[in-house]
Amino acid sequence: MNQSLRRSFVGFHLTLASVVFVQSVLAVFKALLAKPDANWHLFILASVEAVAAILFIIPVTLRVGGIALCLVFFVAFTVHAIIGELELGLLVYSAGTVLILFHGAGYNHLAFRHRST
Repeated sequence: MNQSLRRSFVGFHLTLASVVFVQSVLAVFKALLAKPDANWHLFILASVEAVAAILFIIPVTLRVGGIALCLVFFVAFTVHAIIGELELGLLVYSAGTVLILFHGAGYNHLAFRHRST
């Protein structure tokens, strides 16, 4: 993979994981600020999603985090669909996560080192 493509891929990976993490943390706070016991399911799902997003950034735990994220996205999409909401953004997050799962992190200690040939 050439360096320009590698940098783009790494940027996509880190952006996806960061956005998912921030959205998860916001959902955790939303659940905590709601009536007691009203949004416990949101709190649990968003907490799992936040932890999975962090695991998704770390190359060693990328697969565990990515699989967990896909499961969370599936559950969230299904729940939203049941209540009549079509959350298509979850499909985009899922597609990006699967892309990273298939191709790996794209970064390591040599990822941005200049190759001399």
